[in-house]
Amino acid sequence: MKRSRILSLIAAAAMLTGILAGCKSDDSNKIKIGGLAPLTGDVAQYGEAVNNAVLMAVDDINTKGGILGKKIKYIYEDEKGDSTEAVNAYNKLVEEGIVALVGDVTSKPTKAVALKAKEDNMPMITASGTEESITKVGSNVFRTCFIDPYQGQLMASYAAKKLNAKKAAIIYDTGDPYSTGIADAFEAAANSLGMTITNKEGYTSKSTDFNSQLTKISNSNPDVIMVPVYYSDVALIAVQAKQQGITAKLLGADGWDGVIEKIDASNADALANAFFCSQYSASSTDPALQSFLQRYKEKYKKDANMFAVLGYDTMQIMAAAIEKAGSTDSDAIIAALKATNYDGLTGTTTFDDSRNPVRQAIITSFDGMKYKVVESYSMS
Repeated sequence: MKRSRILSLIAAAAMLTGILAGCKSDDSNKIKIGGLAPLTGDVAQYGEAVNNAVLMAVDDINTKGGILGKKIKYIYEDEKGDSTEAVNAYNKLVEEGIVALVGDVTSKPTKAVALKAKEDNMPMITASGTEESITKVGSNVFRTCFIDPYQGQLMASYAAKKLNAKKAAIIYDTGDPYSTGIADAFEAAANSLGMTITNKEGYTSKSTDFNSQLTKISNSNPDVIMVPVYYSDVALIAVQAKQQGITAKLLGADGWDGVIEKIDASNADALANAFFCSQYSASSTDPALQSFLQRYKEKYKKDANMFAVLGYDTMQIMAAAIEKAGSTDSDAIIAALKATNYDGLTGTTTFDDSRNPVRQAIITSFDGMKYKVVESYSMS
């Protein structure tokens, strides 16, 4: 081989080594935070909203100088709404060197990931995993959304004290822990408040015909019907209830956010007498919230929903905890998270002993094809 050829190869190798060293240097000057979200699949609307907002939060934090003098490198994976996919994606993020996790989005994958994160002592916050047992997995696991039982209890209280309901029915997804958790909590709270549960009708996941359950409910003539399911099912149930002539008020939890996008304008009246609890008010005069909503719409060409708002706050809370910890040590970050007192888009968030948020709920209704805030409400 000619001397010139050998020298060229040596130079190329040196250049490649320099490039790789530079890449390593770049990463060493960044704090890696992982993210998990269903960006495809049946609940992609939730995942996209959370992830989009987290990306905005990262941009905002980095623009202000980052944390601990370093920029955040946010590495995220699409877990497709599947628990196995979520665990595999989490393991991949750990291999990439993340120091904390924002995720997952829905309850089943979040619980599965939490079990792995506990083994690693990985600081973890879910923006929207509501199943009560998620944070019970380990002291490293936090959430910024309300838990399922709280939402069921709160809506039973609202039905009894604000809507003067005496009789209530429940229709729920028997295969979904989110739905069953809220349904059970609503039933127990309703009974304790003196309401009569006329029906508790279950259906299997991915059902599209609810007429059998609704017929039984209609025959009992309840004042309210608790529908603790996700937005796609809510749209179908509301329209079928309308078609059966049911006039009872429909009640729901935060999984309703997004239902307007799933219902035709000709059936908007199916939601005219419905109420659900949410975690923020889009009509708030808070300038930070209004700025976020405007920027989100400009960036993504769609309105931000509750999941987006929670996603933004979640990344801000995690970043603030890392900054307060003064390092990327897991125990230090976890201790800082426990001491959180964050004034964000959803209000002021602190964590209770189970690492669940302490905050008021927003009762939301509908005005045609728009959400309408009714009032802030708490059981205290």
